[in-house]
Amino acid sequence: MLNFNSSWNREILVKSLESYSTPFSEEQKFIPPFLELLKNQDAFQRTHLPGHITGSAWIISKERTQTLLVHHAKLNKWVQPGGHADGDENILAVALKEAEEETGLKNFTVNPLLFDIDIHTIPTRKDFPEHQHYDIRFLLNADVNEMIVVSNESHDVKWITLSELENYTLERSVLRMKEKLLRTS
Repeated sequence: MLNFNSSWNREILVKSLESYSTPFSEEQKFIPPFLELLKNQDAFQRTHLPGHITGSAWIISKERTQTLLVHHAKLNKWVQPGGHADGDENILAVALKEAEEETGLKNFTVNPLLFDIDIHTIPTRKDFPEHQHYDIRFLLNADVNEMIVVSNESHDVKWITLSELENYTLERSVLRMKEKLLRTS
């Protein structure tokens, strides 16, 4: 896996969010709550409630025609790979680690700029209350021929053609990333 030990930290994330530009009004509304959360020392800890920072990867094929999604076991839906920072303020490294752990892929071309941000609710589980994930998302390219591994966190991992994405998910934040990708293609 690529090493980005010094690429991102809290200060860079705050500056990136302060200068983040998006044509999507729902994302614009997320910026102030992200900045407020980042004032808290424990913002990167999964135990910080009512929400905490997470890192995700929007993985696309080199041809930019497919995305790699996981069918998340606990959420029972198709989403991009991602997860908890567990105190790691290098959110790009978190996104890369989660991408590798959840898909088995090891070779990525990374765009080290913010690709998308989202705040979404994680439902109550028997051992943890409902809370918010403040998700930082990065754009990664990967080879569709590299071997995929389904982790114990997922029911399936699959390359999905962008034109068929709506057959797998109607999650607004996932569809927004597709829209962004198509705007830049």
